[in-house]
Parts: sequence; structure tokens; C-alpha cells
Amino acid sequence: MKNKFSFALIALVTLSLSLPGFVFAQQRPSQAAGRTAGRSELPPAPNRRAGARSSATTILTIDQDFKDALNIIRDNYIDGNKLDYNNAYKSSMTGMLRTLDPHSSYFDREEFEDLKTDQRSEYFGIGATIQNYSVGDEVETYITATFNHSPASRGGLRYGDRIDAVDGVLMHAKPSAEVRDKIRGPRDSHVKVTVTRAGSGQVETVDIVRAAVPQPSVPDYYMIRPGVGYIDMTRGFNYDTAEGMQDALDRLHQRGLNSLVLDLRNNPGGFLDSAIAVAGTFLPQGQLILTQKGRNGLNDRIYRSNNPDPDRTPLVILVNDFTASASEIVAGAMQDHDRALIVGQTSFGKGLVQSIINLPEGAGLTLTSAKYFTPSGRLIQRDYSNGGWYDYISRGGTLRGNNIDPNKPAGPASHTDTGRPVYGGGGITPDEVVKEGTFTTPPRYYDGLELRLRHPIFFFARELVNGRVSGFEQYKNDRAIVFDHDIASNEFPITDALFKSFSDYLGKDATWKVMGPQLSRKRAFIENELRFQLATAAYGTVAALQVTTKADPQISRAIEVTPRARDLALAAMRVRSTP
Repeated sequence: MKNKFSFALIALVTLSLSLPGFVFAQQRPSQAAGRTAGRSELPPAPNRRAGARSSATTILTIDQDFKDALNIIRDNYIDGNKLDYNNAYKSSMTGMLRTLDPHSSYFDREEFEDLKTDQRSEYFGIGATIQNYSVGDEVETYITATFNHSPASRGGLRYGDRIDAVDGVLMHAKPSAEVRDKIRGPRDSHVKVTVTRAGSGQVETVDIVRAAVPQPSVPDYYMIRPGVGYIDMTRGFNYDTAEGMQDALDRLHQRGLNSLVLDLRNNPGGFLDSAIAVAGTFLPQGQLILTQKGRNGLNDRIYRSNNPDPDRTPLVILVNDFTASASEIVAGAMQDHDRALIVGQTSFGKGLVQSIINLPEGAGLTLTSAKYFTPSGRLIQRDYSNGGWYDYISRGGTLRGNNIDPNKPAGPASHTDTGRPVYGGGGITPDEVVKEGTFTTPPRYYDGLELRLRHPIFFFARELVNGRVSGFEQYKNDRAIVFDHDIASNEFPITDALFKSFSDYLGKDATWKVMGPQLSRKRAFIENELRFQLATAAYGTVAALQVTTKADPQISRAIEVTPRARDLALAAMRVRSTP
């Protein structure tokens, strides 16, 4: 039975190589669509027409073998009557692919749809952010913000409204992800959301028509200091990334931009074409961006900038240990050509290209089909031969557990245009290593006490926003969200009196008052998180992230080194112009 099971799975993957890649994007008519970094289309299978009959026969054979294997399990396994065919199939495929590399993956129908939704930069729903918060053991889901021109905004949903039911199904104690999935649905369909209003306490049912909700991959940009622009590109490289970044860049130039901080932290990657376009925004025509090498010459490609008039703004790029794939392509090209100074922590280290393949019944497969190299010839793929899948994906779990510095170069040296040494074998090592502080943009890590404090901070902010904290009525916000707002440093001040009021608020609840003696050492966190909540209620979640940038040590350092980025780029230009 084991051999039959293995044969069926191996044959299915072999067969999938002859199927057309899933069409995600198209760079130019002469190239098949579907490349992401690392994900790329497979070349057409040779002699596909001649092999059609044998492929069909193989499909039937595989299908029968797999059914026979499952039937044996169902008839003989002790709990065979409880066998979940989808889970058995999925776990078998996943287990086999894990023996290849960490990035070859199987997606069942629902997961594959989620993948395609993420890459579309939109979903169908009501356009609101929701979050679980709890008092004691009572976990509820609350609206934290609505999006501009969204159905939720038009329906009058507000910060702090509690979601009680969706289409009559109670949502109490449900995870926010489950509530989200219940709220989402087909475009133009109706959903009834029952909420307890944060302001009045009244229970209302709002009938909302679902619509396409944008999820822009460049959600925000602003002048973080006079002359210094900041572009948030932390969400991934999707259809709209290059266009969104160019629009942000144009608007920042109108505001007096003379240096730029491009934030690629936590950016998991995405479309290769988008990464090429973003890199080409800053590199002159003809400069190498990426070399892609496949098996026996298959999928070999060279990508160069085709921009005759690149942007010359001094550039600093922020990376961290979850900067991966397409975002590493951009950071690596900028570093190798000395076009940008890289600040932060060593990136994830993903230099493999996956092909996205449609499978029957709506499932999908990503299969590694090539490697990519930076302009200096670096392969940045991190070693995955030692340790388990979890340690690899958690980036640094194994390294830190063995007291190995993740920011120390791991591979052989290459050289940038000006001769600076750079290294492969383990991500993009920053030119300026800066550890994460208490606050990052967006927030990523919380310790145990901070996780517990987030709940009373939300509920206290909810009271402030609705004018129910005596002596602090100036924090009341009874208007709809104002979008596209740049938050000033003096907005929502957390005074000593307000901090004491929060401390008193904790003391009124038995589950929270135990944290009282530790508040002073977490004052900076409390102040930042409270300002974030108040800003979210007033200006939405995207703008509220501006609160954390003011206290982010990596962003502060990036601003400080912009003169070095300018000098580096000028030196590289001189080298290239020298005969």
C-alpha cells in the first residue's frame, strides 16, 4: 500500500509538470504569464499534443491507484470510517513536497482561492478591519476601522462596535478569522451584520451589500521629516505594486522629496514582474536586475532595467528577517549597484523560483523550477538541508537557538559596483544593522505582558473615543473616519493624568488589576499603543501606523543615513561613467 500511495503522488506531480501554469500576470505578450518571485511559469511541455493520449491514460491510472489506496485505508484502518479524504490527500502531497524544499507546496481548493485573492490586491466583503479582544474569558470581535468608500463605511459601522451575529449566526467567542470568513462572500450579495454600538450600547442589524475591497500593496506614503519621504511597501508584490509605488513617488516629489525611505520589512514577496518594475524605477536602462537559472537551461532568463530616465532620489531600504523573495530581489539589486543603502536586519534568504500549477478540482501546486541570482552573482537562498521545516520558515529559530548571529554573512563574497563586499548564502545582509526596538512598523512582536495589556488599552480607548472618561472629553470622536491624514506628533498626547486614568481603569477589573504594579515599566508601550488606537478611530488603520514610525529605531536610523545613501549612489555613477 505504501508503494502504491507513493507512486500515485509522484506520478501526479510528474503529470502536473505538463499542465499549464496558473495565469497570475503577464509581462509582455511573448512570455507566458504567471511569474512571481519566486514564482515563475513553466515552459510549455514538449510534444504536448502527441502526449495527450498517454497523459490522459496516466491521469486515469493515478486516479485509480489513489482511490485504491484510500479504500484500503478506509476498510482496514481502525478509524477508517472517519477518514477525511481531502486531509489525507493534502497531508500526503505536503509530506512529499517537504522532502524537496520548503517552498514547493500543495494548496487545496480553498487555500488556492485565498492565494489568488491575496495576489489580486482585493477581496469581496464589507471593507472593515476586525479584531478579537477579551475581558476575562469573554472573547468578542470588534470593528476597529472601516476603509474609505467601503460598504462598511457607508453602513455606518464604527470603531468599537461589537459584532454579535452575521446573517443571524451568533459570533460570540468566535476567532476573528472565522467572523471574517462569514462576512466575506460573493460580490453584490447581501450580508446582515448585527452589532452592539460602541457609542449607545444599542443592538442594530445592518444590511450591507458586499463589494470589491481594495488591498493596495502600497497602502501609505508621507513625508516623515522635511524632505524625507517614506513609502510603506510591507504587504507584498502584487498587480498594483509598481504603479502604486510610482504614484507615491510622484506625490512625494510634489511635496519636496529629496531622499526616500522604502520600507520592505515583513514583505513576503510576490510577482517577479512587479519586483523587476520597482527595481527598474531606480536603475538606468541596461543595468542587470536579476539572473534566473533553471534546470538544464530551462527557465534561464536575464532581467535588466529598461528605464531611460530613472529616479535619482537618494534611497534607503529597510529590511528584516521576514523580507523575502521579490522584496529581496529589489534590495539585492539596489545593494549590488550601490543605488541604495540597506538598513535593518538580514533578510529571510529565499532565492528559489516557484511555478504555479493548476490541479484538478480547483487545487494548486507551487513547484521550485529555478534559482535567481543578484546582479553581483549572489545566490541568497538560505540553507535548508539542516533542521526542520518550522525552523526554516520561522527564520532564525535555528540560528538563534544555536547562538549564531543571523546578521553575519553566511556565503561567499561578491562585490558591488564600487567594490564593496556583499555575501550570498543567507539573505541580504544590511549595510547598517539595526535591531528592532519596542515599536516596529507595523507592530510584529509583543511580549506576554504587552499581549495582555492590548485588551484593556483597546477598551479604555473605546471609552475615550465615546466620551465616557471623565475629564478627557477632548478625546471624544463622534465623526466618521478622516482618510489620507498625516498624523502630527502632537496629536493624541498621553499625559500623566491620562496615564493615571488608564491605571485606575485597570484597577476596576479583577482580571486586569494584577498588571497594575508593572505599568510603569511598560509606559512607553502603553502610550504608543493607546495613541495607535485613538489614531485608528480617527483616521483608520493605515494612517494609524504613522504613530509607530515616530518611535521606530530602524526608521530613525534610515533617516540619519540618507546622506550616506546619496554619496554611495554618486560614487557608483562615477564608477560606471569611467572608461
